[in-house]
Amino acid sequence: MAEEIRPLEENTTWTLNELPSGKKPISCKWVYKVKYKSDGSIEQFKARLVVRSDHKLEGFDFTETSAPVARLSGVRTFLLVAVVRGWGLHQLDVNNAFLHGDLE
Repeated sequence: MAEEIRPLEENTTWTLNELPSGKKPISCKWVYKVKYKSDGSIEQFKARLVVRSDHKLEGFDFTETSAPVARLSGVRTFLLVAVVRGWGLHQLDVNNAFLHGDLE
């Protein structure tokens, strides 16, 4: 959990603001996952802080996406296009991604 929070704080991903009167914050929760190696031994423990989207209000913030993820059909389509066009493919695992980070 500390490894997840530290980069968010270092990159000033958020700022603390006063909540408008009459509004309640949307809660969040930690999601834990254990990643295993192919031999069944534990590779690492992972933790993510996510928004509790079940607490959103329809008509206010209900249609906003909390954590967009790639759909399998989209990945298959991308792979098909890459194969047909002869593109080289590389895999990259990003530890922390920021939508508005400064690139150097």
